[in-house]
Amino acid sequence: MSRMSKFRKLAGISAFAFAAMTAVNSASAANWRYAHEEYEGDVQDVYAYKFKEYIEENSDHTLQVFRFGELGESDDIMEQTQAGILNFVNQSPGFTGALIPEAQIFFIPYLMPTDMETVVEFFRTSEAINENFPKLYADKGLELLKMYPEGEMVVTVDEPVTKPADFNNKKIRVMTNPLLSETYSAFGATPTPLPWGEVYGALQTNMIQGQENPIFWIESGGLYEVSPNLVFTKHGWFTTAMMANKSFYDGLSDEDKKLVQDAADFAFEEIIEHIDGLADESLAKIQEKSDDVTVTRLSDEQIEAFKERAPQVEEKFIEMTGDTGKELLNQFKEDLKEVQSE
Repeated sequence: MSRMSKFRKLAGISAFAFAAMTAVNSASAANWRYAHEEYEGDVQDVYAYKFKEYIEENSDHTLQVFRFGELGESDDIMEQTQAGILNFVNQSPGFTGALIPEAQIFFIPYLMPTDMETVVEFFRTSEAINENFPKLYADKGLELLKMYPEGEMVVTVDEPVTKPADFNNKKIRVMTNPLLSETYSAFGATPTPLPWGEVYGALQTNMIQGQENPIFWIESGGLYEVSPNLVFTKHGWFTTAMMANKSFYDGLSDEDKKLVQDAADFAFEEIIEHIDGLADESLAKIQEKSDDVTVTRLSDEQIEAFKERAPQVEEKFIEMTGDTGKELLNQFKEDLKEVQSE
């Protein structure tokens, strides 16, 4: 074989090797898809983009984020995740509760504290959050990557509320969540399940007289414009969960699994910093934009009247979830007791 023939042959082998190597690299660099339930700049959006930032800075993968409405409502993005169309989804237990009844535990009123330091420490250390819940989600084809708090729940109503009797004959919008309906029934209201896209119009036309959400979402969604009386009942925090399609996650390399877990942890730390002071900032924006807004913060005595009705919601939770729910509730209480004792 002549020197030129050898060179051509070697060049051909090198070109083939380079093409094969490029194909392998291209195959290992994926574009992942992630959907959440909120608008641009809201808490879930900030979390998603921090997750994306970590993934893209520490790998060749890219991440495409879809916000509320771009792929449908909450039920739609969960179905797409379970079908493998989406790789990641951020959805609150308010909607996941229909799929995983035990996730409704976050809607037992006055179970969770409302001071941020205790809430954050609970999410960091809770056995229920970090060990029990992942197993429940796995049974539904979901890899639970992180649960995190978004903010204290605030009720907006057509007139100020200070006692359960004030909720009589008021239709309060709830997520499609049986236990949340039980909570507002216990409070004396008429719970009315509605998808998020219909809430503003329903408040505007008096089809419903109130709803609950964290204050940043009330500001971001303009709900104070059509439901201007804000009531701080201190009955709980809005919680959300970020998860992956389990088949997708299980198929990742160990390196990519670690990447995803590290990205979820990174985004968690960033979001905890983000929500610190967010409620006060959002309330200030609302009050600056509207002179019609009233703010009612219930006293301890007024809260007690609502808190007395919580046990019937606990009983309903256990009825819905059986022994699994009862064990989870006991673990929740143990975890909270430990955090609060510290």
